[in-house]
Amino acid sequence: MLTPFRADGTVDYDGLTRLTELYLEAGATGLFANCLSSEMFELSAAERLAVVSHVVGVASGSVPVVATATFGGAIGQQADDLKRMYDTGIEAAIVITNMLVAEDAADAEFEDRLTALLETTDSVPLGLYECPEPFKRVLSAEQLGKYVDTGRVIYHKDTCLELGLVKAKLAATAHCEAFGLYDAYMVHAVESLKAGSAGLSCIQGNYFPELVVWLCANYDNESLAGEVAKVQQFFVEHMDVMHDLYPLVAKYFLQKRNLPIELFTRKDVGRLNGSVRQAIDGLFADYQQLYKSLDVRLVV
Repeated sequence: MLTPFRADGTVDYDGLTRLTELYLEAGATGLFANCLSSEMFELSAAERLAVVSHVVGVASGSVPVVATATFGGAIGQQADDLKRMYDTGIEAAIVITNMLVAEDAADAEFEDRLTALLETTDSVPLGLYECPEPFKRVLSAEQLGKYVDTGRVIYHKDTCLELGLVKAKLAATAHCEAFGLYDAYMVHAVESLKAGSAGLSCIQGNYFPELVVWLCANYDNESLAGEVAKVQQFFVEHMDVMHDLYPLVAKYFLQKRNLPIELFTRKDVGRLNGSVRQAIDGLFADYQQLYKSLDVRLVV
């Protein structure tokens, strides 16, 4: 999810309500609040809790909500932060894999600290998130399988970008019905879903959630194979423009969809110049043409 701000930089809770409703009306079956797209590193601890609590309230049990809960520090501190976030009513508290140890730390140190975090957080359901900032720590299939086998890890947001590794992780966790792997990389979205991914957790959902929902619903529909291939190619061809100046460009795209959202971002990603606007305008035009051909209904 994105976090809407007012022009003065404060969180826009009215805008957050409208945005949450957009995701829900588009057919999203879950929400990941307080993630990198949400500018979580630019929010205070109190704001993170308030934003997630608000999303949980708007969703009102209609879909599960997960949220990042750990932002570094001693294991005791991370455990306390995790419990506080879980108390907002989320389905699972998300642990960022790069917040447990330094970038150059060995796997053994990472595993020791994650095990300690599990042991100090009672029975709280957890998720793991290979957040790409400030650096990316990707789990091996063996590591993911080990922690899913504890019965505590029910969610994983995968950002490895490698279909082979995704398939290995799915094989290592296939026996656990309560667990779901959600792929972030839309270049191989269809193949990931066919391999058994539970869904997609991608920035593209902050531009056109309806299209991501459509792909999740139809990726294995043989009668729509041509349309599925077209949608997959759309994501491939427009990958770069959706990442440039993100999340600013996503907010501009939502403005074009008539969602009343300010362009303000706390994260300094650069200025929305003419060439970037032109690129997003082109993306919007291409999307309009695509969704009409698929008979996908835009929410706003």
